[in-house]
Amino acid sequence: MNKTIISLGGSLIVPDEIDTVFLKKFRELVLSHVKKGKSFFIICGGGKITREYQEASSEITKLTREDLDWLGIHSTRLNAHLLRTIFRKESHPNIVKNPTKKINLKKKILIAAGWKPGCSTDYDAVLLAKNFRIKTIVNLTDIDYVYDKDPKKHKNAKPIKQISWRKFRKIVGDRWDPGMNVPFDPVASKEAEKAGLKVIILNGNNSKNLDDFLNGNRFKGTIIK
Repeated sequence: MNKTIISLGGSLIVPDEIDTVFLKKFRELVLSHVKKGKSFFIICGGGKITREYQEASSEITKLTREDLDWLGIHSTRLNAHLLRTIFRKESHPNIVKNPTKKINLKKKILIAAGWKPGCSTDYDAVLLAKNFRIKTIVNLTDIDYVYDKDPKKHKNAKPIKQISWRKFRKIVGDRWDPGMNVPFDPVASKEAEKAGLKVIILNGNNSKNLDDFLNGNRFKGTIIK
């Protein structure tokens, strides 16, 4: 657990407007673990900003899937620059856009963003994990667990505490759509399974729960492996 990759959902950074309360807590928590000698690789999602740009542009003209993806990618980069500013002293000086690039990392924090069309930053997190030989990805989102169906639409949705990649991929499918909102995207899931990675889905709004996980204690969330 000395090196942790965090796929930070854009819905946490900008749910409706920039959530400075969340960002302050997140910064304090990360820095408290950096003081213990831990390193963090944080890749930012686009979230609501992505969907607002995609919806607005689609009302004006018909866009290609690549156009929609690029709007999302640049949204993640804007969010990443926000994170880079609040971790300025402790982080690598540049936003990492290519997760496969070899980096001489001298700082305890690295901030990354979207790379290219065809997937989400979840996939980039998987590539980052492979690049730095890290076997676990923490996916921070705005839900406590993965559910067997959308809990926002189905009151009888059941939480899943642990699930295999095979079963999880049946839930999310195999196809990526720009702006797709799933716990971990289909393209990333396929690559994570192939690489033998473990993904932990946690609610980022519960900072104590994230702290428990980072300390190796019991936590609330879904384990996919």
